[in-house]
Amino acid sequence: MDSVLTNSIELSYLVAASLFILGLKKLGSPATARGGNQLAAVGMLIAVVATLLDQQVINYGMIAGGIVIGSVIGLVAAQKVEMTDMPQLVGLFNGLGGAASALVAIAEFWRLLSLGETLTLTTSLTIILGVLIGGITLTGSLVAFGKLQGILPGRPFVFPLQKVVNFAILGGFLVGSVYLAIAPDATNIFLALVGISLILGVLFVIPIGGGDMPVVISLLNSYSGLAASAAGFVVGNNMLIIAGALVGASGIILTQIMCKAMNRSITNVLFAGFGSDSDSGATSGAGNIEGTVKSVDAEESAMMLGYARSVVIIPGYGMAVAQAQHSVKELADMLEKQGVEVKYAIHPVAGRMPGHMNVLLAEANVPYTQLYDMDDINPQFDNTDVALVIGANDVVNPAARHDKGSPIYGMPILEVDKAKTTIVIKRSMNTGFSGVQNELFFGDKTMMLFGGAKEVVEKISAEIKEL
Repeated sequence: MDSVLTNSIELSYLVAASLFILGLKKLGSPATARGGNQLAAVGMLIAVVATLLDQQVINYGMIAGGIVIGSVIGLVAAQKVEMTDMPQLVGLFNGLGGAASALVAIAEFWRLLSLGETLTLTTSLTIILGVLIGGITLTGSLVAFGKLQGILPGRPFVFPLQKVVNFAILGGFLVGSVYLAIAPDATNIFLALVGISLILGVLFVIPIGGGDMPVVISLLNSYSGLAASAAGFVVGNNMLIIAGALVGASGIILTQIMCKAMNRSITNVLFAGFGSDSDSGATSGAGNIEGTVKSVDAEESAMMLGYARSVVIIPGYGMAVAQAQHSVKELADMLEKQGVEVKYAIHPVAGRMPGHMNVLLAEANVPYTQLYDMDDINPQFDNTDVALVIGANDVVNPAARHDKGSPIYGMPILEVDKAKTTIVIKRSMNTGFSGVQNELFFGDKTMMLFGGAKEVVEKISAEIKEL
């Protein structure tokens, strides 16, 4: 009977792992992402039930209590947290995943010591890795959450010899790890390693600017997966190892995609302190940009949009802050009733997390077929009558194509300047995260419509009704 139960559990793990892989595959497209998420959720349910059937689980009461508490928290978060706050929530979830993995490693260390068992080298290494990756993920995610939420300053925090200090602390962790591997009962050293891992997480994220948080969140998501995989090795659970490895690998791939979209390396994101006050202050003016800024009002914008044949809407962080996605959808519906073809251009790093714009537009029930990624939409701008930029900045700056002195040189952009007319909705002429003025704002075919995204879009919609 025991062998039958064991085989059933392992078979359940295989089914769950297959569902995880299929779910990840479907998450690659907005049109199938919802179904992919549901497949992965079913896989996780199967994995949890199979684990609970394991005879090593001896306290179902505590497990049931944890499930109830966690379910209530998740339900409240799903109902209360605004879609614009999803980046913060994702960052917080990453941190909780890291915390869970670190706690598993810590609990296993104390359990083995209390039983008087000698820790093998392999066990010591897996526990140390679980503590290191889990601790870094926890505090690093909390700092990222603080920057996104505005609790902490979004600018990079740097101090003299920061890298030297970081490497010295990491070196101390390595020395302590070697000592613990030799003397596994050194509890003080183990506690010191736990503390160092938490400090490393803070030091890892504080020198990174708020505009780079999309990359940091995807990287921390990868770390949370690696931490879970390490926890799987600690407790000997194959499902946890597989699930953690999948999350870790997908997070790394996403991080690489994000870095490619900004034409920056991961080391530059992590260690360059990009977006500091000094950087932005040095280049915040118009510089040598030639041209004049031409402004337009809602009525003129409505006429250009209403009588166009094709319109491409480019959403950015400004739309997210203003929570204007529903107003944008209403505007698009009105334009379509006028016979205008409407599309949405999505830049990979627009917003505060990977897929931020997709999530916001999905909340407003924008059809997936109208969403175009950068490579697909760029060739179409030449034949676009009006490009409507709503709160985007660096991702539409033409300087990225030719200005070798610009911090964003080489970054792939949405080529909205090639449209016949470009309308930019923005509160002011302030620079974006890069700290450089946007060449697009001074273009001959560009019209600036100043104001908050939601209010301005609603005014345009009201004017279109009168056409």
